[in-house]
Amino acid sequence: MTSRKISLLLADVDGTLVSHEKILTGRARDAVHGLHRAGIRFAITSGRPPRGMAMFVEPLALDTPIAGFNGGVFVHPDLSLIEERQLAPDVAKQAMEIISKHGLDAWVYSGGDWLVRDLGAPHVERETTAVQFRPKAVRDFGGALEKAVKIVGVSDDFESVKACEAETQAALDGHASATRSQPYYLDVTHPDANKGFVAGYLSRVLGIPEEEIATIGDQQNDVLMFKRSGFSIAMGNASEEVKRQASSVTDSNDDEGFAKAVERYLLEKAG
Repeated sequence: MTSRKISLLLADVDGTLVSHEKILTGRARDAVHGLHRAGIRFAITSGRPPRGMAMFVEPLALDTPIAGFNGGVFVHPDLSLIEERQLAPDVAKQAMEIISKHGLDAWVYSGGDWLVRDLGAPHVERETTAVQFRPKAVRDFGGALEKAVKIVGVSDDFESVKACEAETQAALDGHASATRSQPYYLDVTHPDANKGFVAGYLSRVLGIPEEEIATIGDQQNDVLMFKRSGFSIAMGNASEEVKRQASSVTDSNDDEGFAKAVERYLLEKAG
């Protein structure tokens, strides 16, 4: 357990809160309810759109702002908008050019819509199951890039995704955040739309010092929130690079790693 005072746990969703099959287990749900009883607040952040996290509101009794698109959009638990950060149109177009150059498929989130060119492209069906709504197929993204909140580069060629990430970060430094949320997803968002910003935002709006925030995640984009929290937990399914940057490591998301971390590091102390 941690000896720090913890007043908020901020959790990633995919690869962390839910299993590989995108299931919220009963043990994970019970762990969050244990946090509520212990007076520790709970919040979630994800590269998912807010609609893709609606299924967690009731079972987890969420009462904190939900950070979709890695902080590109904040909504209340009823999904009403708090604030949104869009990519500048020229930045969105440049990101699309780099994604295309590396041979990645592209998804665009704009105006509440998830837009794709091919409904049969890799990961579309799996993402549809996870977020519980379907994308719209379009010939081109056209005007959607004028109000894009998030662009995703998608490929099962992980090295191409990694190379695309590096080039996008170099080309759009200061103008966009570009990080892998999965080995096959490159998320491009507003420069303030990252999980480190989410931790700072929740600290401000909830009146909780950053040193009293615990964070838990599995991907490189979660490291930014690790750095803005007093105690960080990497999932067992995280890479060694991510694990090295966390305070502690738990089991994998297919072995109740989230629930075990809450029970071991937060609830034992609270009890």
